[in-house]
Amino acid sequence: MAPKIQIIFYSMYGHIYQMAEAVAAGAREVNGADVSIYQVAELMTDEALEKSGAWAARATFAHIPVAVQAQMAEADAIIFGTPTRFGNMTAQMRNFLDQTGGLWVKGTLVGKIGSVFTSTGTQHGGQETTITSFHSTLLHHGMIIVGVPYAEQRLTVMTEITGGTPYGASTLAAADGSRQPSENELAIARYQGRHVAEIAKKLVG
Repeated sequence: MAPKIQIIFYSMYGHIYQMAEAVAAGAREVNGADVSIYQVAELMTDEALEKSGAWAARATFAHIPVAVQAQMAEADAIIFGTPTRFGNMTAQMRNFLDQTGGLWVKGTLVGKIGSVFTSTGTQHGGQETTITSFHSTLLHHGMIIVGVPYAEQRLTVMTEITGGTPYGASTLAAADGSRQPSENELAIARYQGRHVAEIAKKLVG
């Protein structure tokens, strides 16, 4: 059977969206993988988004459908993407997950794969704590957590500033959002997508 991979993300300035597309590209490299991308609902007002400078960037992924909690039941693996807010996931992603109580009661997500990628404004802005704290929710749902093993040697790159953790792919956006994901970061994201899809295919098979 073909594994069904869902990528569910929140992006404000487009960095996580770019990473989501890279994750999807990697997952699609696995023969037969059915890959879908969704974004979680925005909580900020249009005025607040425009004031923050995020309005224009959000137009680049306005075509991505909004995720609905019930659809998660159809997935074999779900890869979540969220920027960091003070070392944790964004309120938008938290709001989405807080509405999965019905799935939790039924054990709908038990045995499905869960994986996470992120972005921060600075090198030490909480990438790892955001991902590992996200894992707590996935464990409560009974999901099987998959990260990025050091078989992906781009994790060890020291010749440039780069994101990338064994817990999940990551990118550095700069405090003003001006830095875009590097090729090294996007490659790690592709690896994560492919790695998750490969494991999901084995489990489904």
